[in-house]
Amino acid sequence: MPEALDRAGLTLEAVSIHVDGAPLLDIDCHIPPGNILTIMGESGSGKSSLLDFIAGFLKPALHAEGRIFLNGKNLTDLPAQERHIGLMFQSPLLFPHMSVMQNLMFAIPARVRGRQHRKEIARQALEDVGLNGFGDRDPATLSGGQQTRVALMRTLLAQPMALLLDEPFSSLDQARRAEVRELVFCQARKNDLPVLLVTHDEEDALAAGGLVHFLDNHKNNNGCSKVQQPQISIAKR
Repeated sequence: MPEALDRAGLTLEAVSIHVDGAPLLDIDCHIPPGNILTIMGESGSGKSSLLDFIAGFLKPALHAEGRIFLNGKNLTDLPAQERHIGLMFQSPLLFPHMSVMQNLMFAIPARVRGRQHRKEIARQALEDVGLNGFGDRDPATLSGGQQTRVALMRTLLAQPMALLLDEPFSSLDQARRAEVRELVFCQARKNDLPVLLVTHDEEDALAAGGLVHFLDNHKNNNGCSKVQQPQISIAKR
């Protein structure tokens, strides 16, 4: 792999995660800006643990080695709040005591001054995802798809430099899932973010395009291949 310091995007350099001394996963990859790498594998193969390590939240019971670079900067030993990485989870995790507008305004960096200016940024974000006029709503009154849209824009308003997706579409019905998935991928590419997607769903991987990295927690085989229509093609090595 070329020197990570010279590369834009997200780079995982010889990353391995162990639990109780046993190897859980190994991965070595680079995700250029605007590209999506999909991680697939069985439960317990380490998919979510990999995201935790990248974001700076790895559980104490796990041990990780290797380095993380984002746009050439070594993030490995930085605290989570200094990594500038956005996360979306299976649940939107909106603040229930805040309105939709307040949820969005909370994410806007403090350096953006002026309440009205911040409010206009949040209003425009809602308009961008087809939720104009929803600012005063209680998040609990929104559908699952609407909550995911708000969660997406809240994540992007924090101005991350990379995006981690931990099965954020899994709670949506099939029709809504395709619509919201396309919106998330479109916004990520619009913002030129490197994206790491964890999913069990082959349709998610097909929609993402790019490469799929397969984790096998029985044989500890990791493989990466290009997704091809109409079937997903995953090569182990």
